[in-house]
Amino acid sequence: MAYSLLRPLIFRLDAENAHGLALAALKSLPSSLLASPPRPDPALAIKVAGLRFPNPVGMAAGFDKNGEVPDALLRCGFGFAELGSVTPKPQAGNPRPRLFRLEEDRAVINRMGFNNEGEVAVEQRMKRRAGQAGIVGINIGANKESADRVSDYAIMARSMAPYASYLAVNISSPNTPGLRALQDPEALGGLLDVVMDARGSDVPVFLKVAPDLLPEDVDAIARIAVEKGLGALMISNTTIERPALQSRHAGEAGGLSGAPLKQMALERLRDFRKASGGEVPLVGIGGIATAEDAWERIRAGASLVQLYSAMVYEGPGIAAAITRGLPALMKRDGFATIAEAVGSE
Repeated sequence: MAYSLLRPLIFRLDAENAHGLALAALKSLPSSLLASPPRPDPALAIKVAGLRFPNPVGMAAGFDKNGEVPDALLRCGFGFAELGSVTPKPQAGNPRPRLFRLEEDRAVINRMGFNNEGEVAVEQRMKRRAGQAGIVGINIGANKESADRVSDYAIMARSMAPYASYLAVNISSPNTPGLRALQDPEALGGLLDVVMDARGSDVPVFLKVAPDLLPEDVDAIARIAVEKGLGALMISNTTIERPALQSRHAGEAGGLSGAPLKQMALERLRDFRKASGGEVPLVGIGGIATAEDAWERIRAGASLVQLYSAMVYEGPGIAAAITRGLPALMKRDGFATIAEAVGSE
């Protein structure tokens, strides 16, 4: 309720300034004043890649790029938080404006360009939270001007693995020229070998892919994911496609997320479920805003779900709202646990 009253004022701000305000608020407010999530329902817990998630609803990468507020996000009711994307060197990203709300479409377009403070700054923050409870993944990327992007991923895997519950390899952002070429099967296998060797531990490796994939790409990526023993496939990043949109920002370049991505991301999730035969866990991302959205993704094969754009419109209480709604949907459809429902459609 409080966020719905504040939203008109927040939306008067430039989208990136509003994002900065949200981070500042989460950093400055004591935990007692943050949204108080309900006690986790044991039926919502699920084990993925050897990790026990208290509930399946996570914050996607992009909100907390520099690892400033992962624990605040967990206190807001998220079952896990993913920070990043983080690159070896600090990176300013693309020129502003580069983040746009499409209010009429309940969507966001971004062309941020992996702006972040870099490996050293994020590593120092992660050292300070070492030993704290909660699942925090670290999404790793490559610098735009890097002459050897595979080496960048190795650097990040090596430095972040000691502090990450899991590593998310991001090769699907549309805002770093040439990055998506690493999804090509010939390049992907070698990249994953390098990352998995560099991490120096058994921390799970997740792979985040684009929704704009051909059927043969889906089959090849799924096969590689199974062969390499990936912890999960994350389906999906933002899209470069433009469905029918109403907002004046519809023509902006960048990746589209939010409600218009929902059907494409759901279809791609089903494609990967079929291609992998359920042998690798899937994380459903894109257009998830309600408990019904999350439940549909779980029934389609997702063991976990993530959101970000929907929080722009619904506020930080969205995770708690979704986790409150899931038990009733489970009961309605005859499932005692989330794990039972995965892929049951």
